[in-house]
Amino acid sequence: MKYTELDTPILLIDREILMDNLRYMQDYADANGFVLRPHTKTHKMPFIAKMQEEIGARGIAVAKVGEAEVMAANGLKDIFIANEIVGHLKLERIRKLAETIDISFGVDTPCQVEAVEEVFASAAKPAQLLIEIEVGENRSGIIEEGDFIALLDTIKRCPHVHFTGVFSHDGNSYNAIDLEACREISLAAQRRTLHFAKRAKDNGLKPKTVSIGSTPSLMNDFEILEGVTELRAGTYALMDASQGHAIGTLDRCAATVLASVISRPTAERVILDVGAKGITMQERTKGICATPGKGTIKEYPDVHIFGVYDEHTIIYNKAFRDQVNVGDKVRIIPVHICPVCNLYDSAVLISGDEVVDEIPILCRGKMQ
Repeated sequence: MKYTELDTPILLIDREILMDNLRYMQDYADANGFVLRPHTKTHKMPFIAKMQEEIGARGIAVAKVGEAEVMAANGLKDIFIANEIVGHLKLERIRKLAETIDISFGVDTPCQVEAVEEVFASAAKPAQLLIEIEVGENRSGIIEEGDFIALLDTIKRCPHVHFTGVFSHDGNSYNAIDLEACREISLAAQRRTLHFAKRAKDNGLKPKTVSIGSTPSLMNDFEILEGVTELRAGTYALMDASQGHAIGTLDRCAATVLASVISRPTAERVILDVGAKGITMQERTKGICATPGKGTIKEYPDVHIFGVYDEHTIIYNKAFRDQVNVGDKVRIIPVHICPVCNLYDSAVLISGDEVVDEIPILCRGKMQ
């Protein structure tokens, strides 16, 4: 069956591009002697997570406990929740997972550790914790050294908690003005993460894991400093228009949304049958990830989405309008693929023009 015979809108994944992306990052990690732990919040599919492990990834990362539960139920046995965990309900779920798989998660505040100690007090093995280091994204993570030492001291006082290491995410690399600035952001983030790893060692808690990563830094083959042990990229598997601009090509974009032309109401306006509920309303307007509009038409790379309603895409382009007819199908390269995957129940795997499989997006909606 040809993918053009499918009903729309629908999420497509090009098998050959996907496999090339997976091998690229795994080869990069292997060549430099690092563990690769892909962040699966991008695709939310155990099917792809298993592919990543089969070619060499040592476990996966997720964003939420619900994602970890689904991945574990589908055979993934080494999972890091790259997020702070708050609340006894979530900790009880992690404790249950820890009975059958290797699972670790993030903290950045002493009260989080104290809650973990309480929940894991009667567990068969201690909770595995990594401390997040804030490296410029202005999100969660340790900023002040005093707070880091206080957190280490709390961990030392908790016999049912084990310090595994430190992790960071240089998401500010997305807004770098050029590749040299991106490289400097990556190196600064690594130095800061390694600094805190050394502070932990000096305070009697030697980190086993020093985990870093963002797709722009790793896809551009920047230097990884000695002491880093783990790379944790996610978007690289599928890529998107913004990440494509960061590396200078859209050829690595494996995921597209197939949509139909449903109206040509003016001499330059074209309407497609997908909107914010299928491609999101997100934009990237700054730095190396800056992308025109709210999506790019794969068959017409100079054509970009002007706007979206819930169920409609709006394009203003006379030349495009003159080349398409109502009923024609086109593929949209999303600006940001991560939220797009969360909008679909499944994705269709294609090879060339042929449909080869359907992949359930089993972690869709697992936000708790």
